[in-house]
Amino acid sequence: MKTYNVNFIDDKEFAISGNGNHHNWNKASSLTDFSSPWDNKPIHKVEFKALHNLEKVFFLFTVHDSQTYIHQTANINNSINNSDRVELFFRTNASLNPYYCLEIDSTSRIMDFLAKPNKQFNFNWKWPINDIVVKSSVQSRFFTVEIAINKSSLTKLGVLRSNRIETGIYRAKYNKQKNETFKPTWITWVNPKTDTPNFHTPSSFGVLELL
Repeated sequence: MKTYNVNFIDDKEFAISGNGNHHNWNKASSLTDFSSPWDNKPIHKVEFKALHNLEKVFFLFTVHDSQTYIHQTANINNSINNSDRVELFFRTNASLNPYYCLEIDSTSRIMDFLAKPNKQFNFNWKWPINDIVVKSSVQSRFFTVEIAINKSSLTKLGVLRSNRIETGIYRAKYNKQKNETFKPTWITWVNPKTDTPNFHTPSSFGVLELL
């Protein structure tokens, strides 16, 4: 499995702002190894970073894109599901029974749900509100999404084990078509080697190794 090393920071007061410009992020490795296996067109650069301290794991997406799309609808999940977004999936085991999904758009709205094999989704499940913070920022040429999650919740859910988190890291980019509709390009860290786009499969996960 592909592995990303999550560096430790001895900073108990680190708090995310949504801008991704805190000096602590200079201590993180930069992950840019993203691709769209089902589309041969070039993709905009996606950069991912992660850090951890004694209490939390921090995640940062910097998505280089000057045309961020937000689907406008009253149903928040439907809106997020059809908007430009970043995604993190955390699995408890290789059989994906269960795994936990965070899909976050550029305005920091969260679609979080519990999932089981064969795309069985429970949208009534929510990440414990006191255990997660999400902030974002949209600039002219990129947007950033920062996430802070308490280690205690990751451990309780069974996804943080022996300083490892088996994780899927993804991005959905919505492109305007000639008929004014929007079509997604699916971007992933790990190529799941599926015939059609599919993040909800064991082969799309890698490992975050907390150092």
